[in-house]
Amino acid sequence: QVQLVESGGGSVQAGGSLRLSCVASGYIYMRRYMAWFRQSPGKEREGVAAIYSGDGATHYNDAEQARFSISLDDAQTTLYLDMNSLKPEDTAMYFCAAAQMVWGDYFTPSRYDYWGQGTQVTVSA
Repeated sequence: QVQLVESGGGSVQAGGSLRLSCVASGYIYMRRYMAWFRQSPGKEREGVAAIYSGDGATHYNDAEQARFSISLDDAQTTLYLDMNSLKPEDTAMYFCAAAQMVWGDYFTPSRYDYWGQGTQVTVSA
């Protein structure tokens, strides 16, 4: 069925950059919402950014996350999250998610049907 596989996580020093990738395979909506969530120990899963493949519209959960940029490749086969000026507080497990419709609730986990296993991002001071 549908599989989402993240990659690109790792350890980086504060101020560094990382590019996370998520490849979707199997039966999946052609027009879909895709998003990045993250979760750190003791905290609930929070949305980071979302994008609609139909028109490329992007949504960011917080203005402070302007350091991040979500995008799809030209073939719309791979979702990216470009992260710049990373801070220790960005340390978390990052998850890729997909849904046909989220009704404006871009960062509500329950709106998403498919999830990847996550990729760990660790930012050292």
